[in-house]
Amino acid sequence: MDRLAKRQLVGTAGLVAVVAIVTTLLTPERVVAQLMHLADHPVYLAGVIVGLYLVRPFFAWPTMPLSAFVGFTLGIKYGFPVALMGALVTCLIPYRFALRAGEQGGMFGWLGDSGRRIIEVTGEMRGVLAARLSPVPADPVSYGAGFARVSPRSFAVGTFLGEIPWVAVEVTAGASLRSLTLTGLTIDALPHVLLFSAALAVLVLAGPAYRHINAPNTS
Repeated sequence: MDRLAKRQLVGTAGLVAVVAIVTTLLTPERVVAQLMHLADHPVYLAGVIVGLYLVRPFFAWPTMPLSAFVGFTLGIKYGFPVALMGALVTCLIPYRFALRAGEQGGMFGWLGDSGRRIIEVTGEMRGVLAARLSPVPADPVSYGAGFARVSPRSFAVGTFLGEIPWVAVEVTAGASLRSLTLTGLTIDALPHVLLFSAALAVLVLAGPAYRHINAPNTS
């Protein structure tokens, strides 16, 4: 198993362990009460949110729980823009690391080669956008874009647009948990969001892929 996959696995397992310990030591009612208390103190809440998004890449945590947490504490109206900017910032950290690290071997080298091949066909912004719309974990996309030398502007715009549907459903789920109405629209809409994102990814890539396949062979 490669290093990046191990980090993803260990990071997710660690997050699950932390949640399990917290829920074991505290009743669900106390957990909710603590989160509601935190939501009533904007300064502390802002510090927690910023801190979580900044440290997330170093523990290889998935971004989904953070968006749900933001939705729970801030609601949809304020939670969506905050979580969307948080997703962009937390993805920029591994991207900048890879951009400065240069050529790498092993799994990181494979990510860079794969990113370069995709970008040659789709273009930088379109490739990042399609990768974000697909259900691929955030960090491999960020590392791949950095090692492939994707420009900061293309990475930021592609990430921002591609994260919109995912952040929307995650924040909505968190807000629904707060109101104890996690039924109907949020759960039922999840398969549709997945299909919608996959369809968008196909549409984003369809034109460049067609041109690449039908391009005349000049060799």
